[in-house]
Amino acid sequence: MKPRPARSAPGPVSGSFTYPEVGATRLGPLPEGYHHLHHRTRIGRGRPVFDAAGAAVTTFRLHRRAGTRVRAGSPRAEPGTAVEVALGVGPLRVSAPCEVVWTAYERERTGFAYGTLAGHPERGEESFVVELREDGSVWFTVMAFSRPARWYSRLAGPLVPVFQGWYARWLGHTLRRITAAA
Repeated sequence: MKPRPARSAPGPVSGSFTYPEVGATRLGPLPEGYHHLHHRTRIGRGRPVFDAAGAAVTTFRLHRRAGTRVRAGSPRAEPGTAVEVALGVGPLRVSAPCEVVWTAYERERTGFAYGTLAGHPERGEESFVVELREDGSVWFTVMAFSRPARWYSRLAGPLVPVFQGWYARWLGHTLRRITAAA
């Protein structure tokens, strides 16, 4: 396997994001006035697990395997890539347009964040990052800040953060299954 480039790129700001704190999930702190999510899952150990997890995250395979419909403007996450995430069936399907804000393709850290665009039920940003620690353990972190942007997400009130927490745990569980054979 050839070495991955050590690159961590911020994305261009398209001007169509629905929140002003674009890129805040990259280095923090997360902005005030939003619900914050920070969930970490241990995926496994070793470089093969890290490589497999990083590929699953940045090619949107993780989201698809977790049961989410994803349409992306490129095969892997790159700054400026348009991404539409959809959950549900038929008339109950909720589509969430996003754009990749930043990416990290580094030796021990791989992932990306996307930010919300007009039409998304929330306003904010979410990152999905895989890290290989010095002890060889591989961790997956979902970090987000959001607040309601549509009437139905406002109506759902306190259920939205509960669902977001459940989904972050489900992504961690799914990524552990994807990398089990690595």
